[in-house]
Amino acid sequence: MTTIYAAGGGNPVINVRRSESRDAPQIMKLLTPSTTAMFGRINVIYLLERANLSVTVENEKNEVIAHAAFLDYPNIEAVEQNNWEPWLHTYGPSSKCTPLNTLFMHLLVAKPEVAVGCAKEIVRTVFGAIRELHFIILAVRKKVALDPAVSVLFAPMPQYRRVDGVHYSAFICYRKDYVPVLHIRKARIEDHDDVTPIFNEQTDTLRYVYGEYFLAELIEAQDETTHAAVCEVNKAAVGFISVCSEVNVDLLNECFDLRPFHGLRKAPDDQPSPAAQQPEEKTTSSSDSKDNAHRKKEVSDNVENAELSAGNVEDQTTEEAESNKAITSSSQGGKPSNAFCIQLFCIDEKYETRSQDFLPYIFNLYPDKDFCVITVPHLIPEFPLLKDFTRAVPYCKTTISHELYVTHRKGLLKSFVVRLATNSDTPGIKRLVKTLNLQLSILSTLNIYNQSRRDSDGTPIQAIVAEVLQEIVGIAIIRNEENIEYIRSHYDIENFIYFNQHQREEHGHLYHFVLNPIFHQHTRHFLKEILRITFKSCLYYPVYPNLVDNKRSNPHAHSLTSAFNYLVPVHRRRQIIYPLEQLGINAPSKRVTQEKPKYALNHINRKLTLEPKVAINARIVVVGASDAGISFLETLVFCPHLRFNNITLISTSGLRGHQSSSIRRKFKASSYCYSHDDYAQMSLQTWVNVVTGKMIGINRAAKYVLVTGDTKVPYEHLILCTGQQYQVPCPTGVDIREMLTNENVTVNPDQQFMGNVPSNLFILNSYDDCENALRWLRKYKTRAKGNIIVYGNTIDAYITVNTIVSFGIDGSFVHLVKPPLNSNISCFNNSAIETAVEEALRNAKVSVYSNCLLAQWNDGNLHNRIIHSTFTTDSQPLSLKCSAFFNFDKKKVDLDAFKAINKACLVFDGKLVIDSTFHTNDITIRAAGSLTKYSRRYHADQWSHANFNSKEVGFQLAALMLHLFDPTLEQVTKPPAELDKLLPTYTGSKVKGCVLPGGYHYLHIAKPGTVSCLHVQKSRPEYGRDIITGSVNTGNYFEIHLNQYSMVESIICLSLTPLPVSNYICLYGQHERLLNNLCSRFDEGLISDLYSYLKEPWCLCIYHDRFMDFKQEVRQIVESNKANVDEPIEELIRQIADGELLMPENTKTSLEQQFGKDGYQKLIERSLLNYLSYNRYHLPMFSWPGIV
Repeated sequence: MTTIYAAGGGNPVINVRRSESRDAPQIMKLLTPSTTAMFGRINVIYLLERANLSVTVENEKNEVIAHAAFLDYPNIEAVEQNNWEPWLHTYGPSSKCTPLNTLFMHLLVAKPEVAVGCAKEIVRTVFGAIRELHFIILAVRKKVALDPAVSVLFAPMPQYRRVDGVHYSAFICYRKDYVPVLHIRKARIEDHDDVTPIFNEQTDTLRYVYGEYFLAELIEAQDETTHAAVCEVNKAAVGFISVCSEVNVDLLNECFDLRPFHGLRKAPDDQPSPAAQQPEEKTTSSSDSKDNAHRKKEVSDNVENAELSAGNVEDQTTEEAESNKAITSSSQGGKPSNAFCIQLFCIDEKYETRSQDFLPYIFNLYPDKDFCVITVPHLIPEFPLLKDFTRAVPYCKTTISHELYVTHRKGLLKSFVVRLATNSDTPGIKRLVKTLNLQLSILSTLNIYNQSRRDSDGTPIQAIVAEVLQEIVGIAIIRNEENIEYIRSHYDIENFIYFNQHQREEHGHLYHFVLNPIFHQHTRHFLKEILRITFKSCLYYPVYPNLVDNKRSNPHAHSLTSAFNYLVPVHRRRQIIYPLEQLGINAPSKRVTQEKPKYALNHINRKLTLEPKVAINARIVVVGASDAGISFLETLVFCPHLRFNNITLISTSGLRGHQSSSIRRKFKASSYCYSHDDYAQMSLQTWVNVVTGKMIGINRAAKYVLVTGDTKVPYEHLILCTGQQYQVPCPTGVDIREMLTNENVTVNPDQQFMGNVPSNLFILNSYDDCENALRWLRKYKTRAKGNIIVYGNTIDAYITVNTIVSFGIDGSFVHLVKPPLNSNISCFNNSAIETAVEEALRNAKVSVYSNCLLAQWNDGNLHNRIIHSTFTTDSQPLSLKCSAFFNFDKKKVDLDAFKAINKACLVFDGKLVIDSTFHTNDITIRAAGSLTKYSRRYHADQWSHANFNSKEVGFQLAALMLHLFDPTLEQVTKPPAELDKLLPTYTGSKVKGCVLPGGYHYLHIAKPGTVSCLHVQKSRPEYGRDIITGSVNTGNYFEIHLNQYSMVESIICLSLTPLPVSNYICLYGQHERLLNNLCSRFDEGLISDLYSYLKEPWCLCIYHDRFMDFKQEVRQIVESNKANVDEPIEELIRQIADGELLMPENTKTSLEQQFGKDGYQKLIERSLLNYLSYNRYHLPMFSWPGIV
C-alpha cells in the first residue's frame, strides 16, 4: 500500500498490482477521448492478453483507479514488432535502447483526480519490478497533446531522421529518475553506525556470537583476499557486502554439480562454459539402499537431488556467515580456483531492488576471478541479489545444508542479442551443443531450417539464436503448434490465456532450447524475444514419459530445455468418454478425440514473460506414494507462480505410477484418483526428487528421515502418507488335531509375524509386489501344479482370484479362504452383487471356504516355503496343500513405519494421531491418509481420513501448507480456537472399481463417511429411493440411490462390458431433475436400461469438466442482484422456509412465476448458451445461437 497526492486534496491509499482479466470492465470505464487520441482505439481484453506487463492501481475499496500496459514493441502499425530498433534509433537519446532494457507504453488511463500520483507510482513500480529495464518509450501521433499525467513522466525525443510512413513522435522515461543507481564504494570504519541497524533489523545473532563491533572488525580486517563495500544514498550507507577470494572449490564440487561452471576452476583458454552437460529428458532420481550416491539427472539447473544434509536455520545473515566459513578455504589441488564468495550481505529494504549494483564493483576487486558464489539457508526466500545468480544442483551426499548460487563475470554483460539464425551461425551452434546428448537432433533440425524453413511435414520451423559479443550462447528451435485443438481440449491452457484472442498461427511448439548456463539469468528475456521475433503469443513444451530405456530412441524425445523453470505446468483436463458410434456426425472432431501418447504440457505466453516465480527452497519430504501423497505433490507442483526446488518423495517403488496403475489393478481395487494417463500428464518426476526405499527412522532433532540403506533425507517439512498395507498374516498357532473351533481360539489383532517370510507368500502392496506375483503366475501356468490359496474377505481377494483364473489356470487349483468378518458388513454390502460373484466362483470351480482362521503353516515347522496350511473354522478344521499363498487379510500400519513413528515419539494410538490441520505433535511433521486418526479430544473416533476421498484429503493438506510459502496468501500458523474444535469436511465421492470373477466390471461410487449395513440404511425413513435396471444374471446391473433430497448419493454397476467410469463419477451429487427428470421417466417406464440412458447425447454436458463451474455460475446468479430486484430469490426462499414470509398455498408455482418475472430465467438461459457455445469443441451435439 502506498499513499499518493490527489488533485482535489487528501492522500488516498493505493495498491499497485499486476492486472487481471477481471479488471477489464473497470478499465474500460476509465477510457476517454484523449485516451483514444494518444493511444488509438483500444481493445482492453486484447491488450491484457498481449501485454508483457499490465499494471492496475486500486484504492482501499478495491476499485480500479488507474491502469497501464507495457509491451516489447511500439504501438505503430507501420513498424514491425520484430524490427523496431531502426525506427527508434532515428531519435536522439535512443542509442542505448535495446530489447533487453526497453519497454513501450501502450496504454495509461486513470481517474483525473489521482492521475499524476498513480502514473508516477506505476512507473516507479515497473522499474522496481524489472531490474533490466532502463527506458520506457511512448509513441503518439504527431500533433497529439499528451495528458498532464503522461507529460510529467516522459521527455520528448528529438528526431534526427524521418522514416517514411511513420508519423509519430517519441517520448522517453528514464529509470534513473525513479530508481537511481546506487553508489558503491569501499567500506570504512565510520560506516559501522549506518550499517549496524540494518543488520540488527534482520538478526541479533551475529552481535551475540561475534560481539558488538564485529562489523567494524570485519571492515578493518580488509586485505588483498577479503574486501568489504557499502552502497550509499545521500552520503549514508544503506547496504553492506563482504567478499573473500579464498573458496574451497573442492568441497563445493563434492556437494554440488558444478560441471556447467568448469568446477569453479580456470577453464582452458578462459572460455565461457559451454551448455551444461545435461540429459535431454528429466528422469527420476532413485537413491536406493545399494547405491545412495546415484546422481539425479536434472531437467534444468533448478532441479536437484534429495540427499542433502540437515541443518537448523536461525536467520539469513547468521547462517550465511557460518556456511561461508566452510567454503572460504583454499583449494586443495588441481586447477586454481576461479571464484570468490560473498560472506555477508545486507541492504535496506527500500533499495533491495538495486542489489545488483554491487556486482560490477566486487568483480572489479578480483580481476583474475570469473565466478562469484553465495550460499543461502533453505528457509530464506530468494532476495533480489540472487536474480543475477544461477542455483547449483546439489548432489546426494552434500554436507552443506545451504543452497549454492553462482554467477559469472560475463553474465553481467548487457549486450545479449536475440535474432533469427543464419547459415553462418552453424559453427557457433555446433560449439555450443557439442556436449549435449541430443546434439545430432538439434543440428539435424537446424539443417532443415537452413535448407527449407519447414519441417518434413510442411510445418513452418524457426531457429533463434542468442549472442553475446558476437559469440553464440543460446539457440531455440520452434515450430507452429499444429495440435492446438488437441491441447485446448486436453489441457487447461485457458487458465493462462483467453484462447479466442490468439490466432492459430500464434501458438508455437518449443522443440529445442539451449542456453549457456552463465547467462541463465537472461532465460526469461530470451523467451520473451522468441515470442516477439517469431510473432508468437504462446509456446508449448511437452514432456513425454520414458517410453523406452534408451531415451535417444524415444520417438517423442525433445532436447532438454534449460528454460524449464520459467514455464508453467498445465493441468490436464478430464475427458468425456463419448459413445462415438451413437453420435455419428455429431461427435467431436477427430482432432479432439484422437488417441495420442500422453504427455505433460508446459507453457509460457507474453503475459508470463515478465512475471517471476517465487522460488521455495524449503526441503519438503513426502513419505509414501499413496493417493493422498500424490495429490499433495500435484497441488504444490502445479502452482504456476511458485517453484518448489526441494520436494522429495520417499517410496518403496519410486514414482512408477505411469507404469504400475494397470498392473496393480490386476490385484487391487482402483480408487480412480489417478490413472495411467494421469501420471503421464502430470510428469511428477520432472519436479520431484525420488528416493527409492522404505522409511525406517525419523530423527526429529536433526530433522532427517532414515531410509533403508542408511540413506538420510533431511527435511524442513515432513509429510507422512504411507497409508496402510497388507501384512504377513500371523497364524494363531492352534494345532488342528485338537479339533478346536473358532470359538475356542483367541486372536490378538495386534500380533505381528516376526519370522522369516516364506518365499511363496505373496503380500501385494507395491508395484514390485504385483509384478513379482504376475511373474510367478506366468511360470505356474506352464506347470500348473498345487493349490493356490487366496486368504482374505476383502475385495482385493476376489480381484486376485479373477486374475489367477484369467491366466487360464484351472479354478480347481484355486482356494478362496475367507476369515471371519469383524462386522456384519461385507466388502460389497450388496446381496445381489455377492450372489453374482459366488455364482461366478462356482462356475469357475473355485473352492470357497468361509469363517476360517489361519492356524499354522507346515504344522508349525515353517522354513523357506509353505507346503500346506491349516485353518480352524466354525466346525471341522481345514487343511490345504499350498504352492502359493496370497494374503489379503486386514490392512495395518507397516511395522517399519510404526517403529519409526514410535521411536520418534510421535503420538500413536492405533494410528498416527493428528489434529484438524494435519499436524502431529511435532509442528514440522504432518500426516494424511489412512495412516492417521484424529485426536481423541475431537470425540470423533469413528471418523478418519480413511472415510474420505484420498485425493481431496491430499489437496486440502497442500492448500493449508501453501499458506507457509505463497506470498499472495495470508500466513496462518494455527486455526482460531473455535475452529480447532471442528473437523474439516470433505465432499468428494469414494470410488471403488475392479474386475471380479466372471469378468464382471464392478463400480461403486458412494458418499464419503462411515459405512453401515445396507439393510439398516434402508430401514431409515430418510433413506430415499433406489432406481435399478438390469440384472446381475444378465451382466447389466445398474443401481442409482437417491437420498431424501433426490440427489445421487451412490451408484453401483456390475457389467460384462467396460464402464465409462469418469462419466459416472460426474453423476454423484447431481439432482435427479438434472438427469432429464430421472424419477418421473423411470416411474413412467421410459427407462429400461440406465447404461443406454446415460449414453444419450443430452447427458454429455454433465460429464464435461467445466459443468461444475457452470453450476456455480448459475448459483451466483440466483444469489446475486443481477436481475435488478430488491433482494435475490434465494433470500425469498429462505424467508419462506424460516416462516418469516407467508406465501399462497401453491408456493412452488408462486416461486416459479416470481423467478420468471424477475428475469432470472433469461440470465440462466444466457449462461447456459454461453457454456455450450464456449465448449462446443467438446459438445458439438448441442446447438447454440448462430449455428444455423
